Amino acid sequence: MKKALIICLCIGGCAYLYLNFSKEPEKAQITQNEYIHEKIDEVQYLKTEIEDDDDWQLRLINAKNPVPQEYTLEVAILKNGNKVDERIYPFLKEMFDDARAAGMYPVVTSGYRTNAEQKKLYDDKIEEYLLEGYSEIEAIKLTEKFLANPGTSEHEMAIAVDIVGDWMKSSSAEVYDWLKSHAHEYGFILRYPENKNHITGINYEPWHYRFVGVDAAKEIYEQNITLEEFCQLKGEKY
Repeated sequence: MKKALIICLCIGGCAYLYLNFSKEPEKAQITQNEYIHEKIDEVQYLKTEIEDDDDWQLRLINAKNPVPQEYTLEVAILKNGNKVDERIYPFLKEMFDDARAAGMYPVVTSGYRTNAEQKKLYDDKIEEYLLEGYSEIEAIKLTEKFLANPGTSEHEMAIAVDIVGDWMKSSSAEVYDWLKSHAHEYGFILRYPENKNHITGINYEPWHYRFVGVDAAKEIYEQNITLEEFCQLKGEKY
């Protein structure tokens, strides 16, 4: 009986985690306006709307460049319920298809997040550190090493994904290695690489990939630089 229960749990867990790109995803429209107003006093939001242009994928989002206050985006809803900007979906699908052909089985564990969802993650992590005995200032500093302050996360613009391995078929370490070598071919960059936290403000996250377009991703990969450094080279303010 126990053995059967364990098998059922394993099958159920695998089915939940497995990201199947074989079917076209559903689409939905989200207006970010609905989620962010409660944070305006705490985060210095930009007061402009995102304009439709060819450089949308290079918009820099970090502590100095928060998410715009108002914008509307079209998202593709993946089979496991995660959402991504529909413009990056074809590139993500191709990357996952090729990874699987190479024996890797990546899974998206987080895509688009509302400001409220980002705030909950952020607040919950601070609370964890507080319960461990850290002061409030220490808890905030520790949290911000891995979690962007609400209003400054790329997840809120649906252009970043957290990717791990399907634990039944390949390890996360194997997936990370493959992505590190190939993600740029599909327009994605390792957003928070090792030894760059003094530039990005975030510690190394081998699971966090950001879409910037194939040309920019290739240049960032070949020069081993961050998006901040790339923008600086191109003369963009950040």
